Amino acid sequence: MTETISTLQGLLHDVVQIATVLMEFFGVCVLVWTAGRSFFHWIRRDGQNIRLALAQGIALALEFKMGGEVLRTVVVREWAELGILGAIIVLRGLLTFLIHWEIENERKAIEKEKP
Repeated sequence: MTETISTLQGLLHDVVQIATVLMEFFGVCVLVWTAGRSFFHWIRRDGQNIRLALAQGIALALEFKMGGEVLRTVVVREWAELGILGAIIVLRGLLTFLIHWEIENERKAIEKEKP
């Protein structure tokens, strides 16, 4: 029975590690894609809501990265490591909150500009 539990713990650890890397990879992909697209629209001067699109992409990328950190808490073994992960989650949560606040302000500014 102990061997089965040990095997399952190892399997869980491996699955969480793979899922964490995938979540962080998705976050990086979203951020790079959004930044590239926003830069392209800025160069061509054809995007009216470039700041809004960029902020939404950054917020989505942060959500993926935060999801990876939450998954990482499943396999934490020490309190110090849990404290570091908690601080990272809090900081990313604050960044996400600020970006969503910026998105709302940008939307309001766009609505005011419309006739």
